[in-house]
Amino acid sequence: MHDSFTLLVIVIVLATVFDFINGFHDTANAIATSVSTRVLSPKFAVGMAAVLNIAGAFAGTAVAKMVGSGLVDASSVNQITVISALLSAIIWDLLTWYFGLPTSSSHAILASLVGAAVATAGTGVIIQKGVYKILFGLFASPVAGLVLGYFLMQLLVNIFRRVSPAIVSRIFNRSQIVSAAYMAFSHGNNDAQKTMGIITMALVSYYNLDPVAFHVPTWVIALCASAMGLGTALGGWRIIKTLGVKLVNLRPIHGFAAEASAATIIEVASRYGLPLSTTHVISSTIMGVGASKRLSAVRWGVGGNIVLAWVITLPACALLAWAICKAAHLLV
Repeated sequence: MHDSFTLLVIVIVLATVFDFINGFHDTANAIATSVSTRVLSPKFAVGMAAVLNIAGAFAGTAVAKMVGSGLVDASSVNQITVISALLSAIIWDLLTWYFGLPTSSSHAILASLVGAAVATAGTGVIIQKGVYKILFGLFASPVAGLVLGYFLMQLLVNIFRRVSPAIVSRIFNRSQIVSAAYMAFSHGNNDAQKTMGIITMALVSYYNLDPVAFHVPTWVIALCASAMGLGTALGGWRIIKTLGVKLVNLRPIHGFAAEASAATIIEVASRYGLPLSTTHVISSTIMGVGASKRLSAVRWGVGGNIVLAWVITLPACALLAWAICKAAHLLV
């Protein structure tokens, strides 16, 4: 019992670390555009994003239930499985942060969980319906972001076509504060819930609970919200530069369109329990907004590197988690 409890504590600690790194890694999702357009100062933007990430984390648990009980059979995994998945995702997040690549923490933890679960109990542990649902959300959301960002920007251009540039700038200098806040809230709502699901899965395993009656405790919500908020407060400036400066040259109206589009997609998905990659969504809406001006406005080479990192993340994290889990089961 003592060893089992120790492993549970390790899971909670690692999950908290992952959530912190997730907030640190994904700060750019919420504030890159508003910082690059100089609507918000970096200090104010980071503080606002941290507070609203925490608030968003308390907005629901549908995503947490999907991650914790809809992807793999929680009764067939153990604490070693969860620890291996968390270590894999943490390693991947740190590597991609170091190189300034806005990869998906969502892809990292979900792929790692599948890889570790297969290492523990074989392929039969995977809930295929849940995997298809998650993959649909992860791959369809960037397409939706590209399309919605493009058409929202086109709509705004048509609405304000005859308005002077100075007035447009004043309007969207203020509007982008709202869209940045909306984006930060939606990010906390979707991303923090993934870690809630992981911790609750560990609690289900430890207490031998019925996975069908999956319930996220309030203290888990508070812990994950605080860890993500703290990570966001410290910020991931390398990725902010990639999203906010290297990908597209943005003005406040473009930043508003990108943030409003991305936040709406994420909020809708969160209500239906779809764990999206917030990095994918905001990156694609930025590209969609940029393409609405002209295709050459998007630095597609930078975008191509981002897409490549997305593609690599799934198999890399699954294999890394599988290897860590196999090694851990031999050692423990």
